[in-house]
Amino acid sequence: MTHRLVVAGCLIFATMMVVSGFGQTGTTTSSSGPGGDPQTSSGFGKNANWDQLTGHQHGSMSFTGKVAIAGGQMSWDPIPVTVLCDGKPRYNTQTDLKGNFRIVATPRSSEVAPEAGRKPVTAADLIGCGVKAMVEGYKSSTVTIANRDMMDDSDIGTITLGVDEHAKGTAISATTKAAPKEAIKDFEKARAEANDKHPDSAQKDLEKAVKVYPQFAEAWYQLGKLEEATKPQDAYDAYSKAAAADPDFAPTYEHLALVAAQQKNWQAVVDATDHALQLNPAGTAQIWYFSALGNLNVGKKDVAEKAAMTSLAMDPSHVAPNTEQLLAVMLAGRGDYAGALAHLQSCLTYTPPGPNADLMKQQIEQLQKFIASAKK
Repeated sequence: MTHRLVVAGCLIFATMMVVSGFGQTGTTTSSSGPGGDPQTSSGFGKNANWDQLTGHQHGSMSFTGKVAIAGGQMSWDPIPVTVLCDGKPRYNTQTDLKGNFRIVATPRSSEVAPEAGRKPVTAADLIGCGVKAMVEGYKSSTVTIANRDMMDDSDIGTITLGVDEHAKGTAISATTKAAPKEAIKDFEKARAEANDKHPDSAQKDLEKAVKVYPQFAEAWYQLGKLEEATKPQDAYDAYSKAAAADPDFAPTYEHLALVAAQQKNWQAVVDATDHALQLNPAGTAQIWYFSALGNLNVGKKDVAEKAAMTSLAMDPSHVAPNTEQLLAVMLAGRGDYAGALAHLQSCLTYTPPGPNADLMKQQIEQLQKFIASAKK
């Protein structure tokens, strides 16, 4: 009887996490109020609030740098930046709209202190590690963190992105180069308006751009992002048009997966992530997370667990923090309660106080009771 209650509780937990957890995946946006840009209220999106990103970070050392695209303009979206130590991801951050990034590797506020023996990563721990930008369709140069003390210049240099001629997917659509001047003019005007936090004006100009040039994949994509929080079905339609106009335009598929997951259209989630992984087999933490979520809900549990493990391994800063919770659900579902408990306890160390943390504490207590009773 207790066994069934634990499993049932984990399934309820999974359902609640799916519905409430999208705002923490790194792509979802929430409305910032009438006239506000829905993407400024989260730490992610084209108008990411850098103060929010670093608001909980108070390290004694930090590093700064810049990402530049050789011969090209910065994209609307922040560019992911990863610190690799001995070839393994150790820290994740992203650029602001001008391509600047900051590394301040201190823990965020959480429900509990890190577990005994788990020391938080500090900026000093990253000295000697390489830093790369991760953008589909581009090769990244690597800069090395070489600062030695607090008096050194914190600037580690510029990471340069060059076109990868062999890549299947790209973050810059070929349709943009083919767009007529009138459509480009509307698109660039929308970019400026979005950067100035005037989303309504930006939306109108993007609508003009796609009316002039219906195959304008990037314009459809940005239009979808503006509609995502308030008109998810319109956003999904816009993303679908972006994918139809340019099937190799990689950023579209993460957002297609996101909106499909919100609508519990799990096969659409799987289709979107499968296409994304065909374009970029390495994937991103978010793509692997949505792949895990979709495959779990269509019954492909082994595929889902591997995807969740992949996401977790490449996401040391927990850009997609629901991944470890999702993995705990999978482990509990197949009877590995000790493994599920360990992941939930780990997840609680970086989860801010709130309903999600409260739910995790309930699940931890439930699993602890079952494991203790099973040993008797």
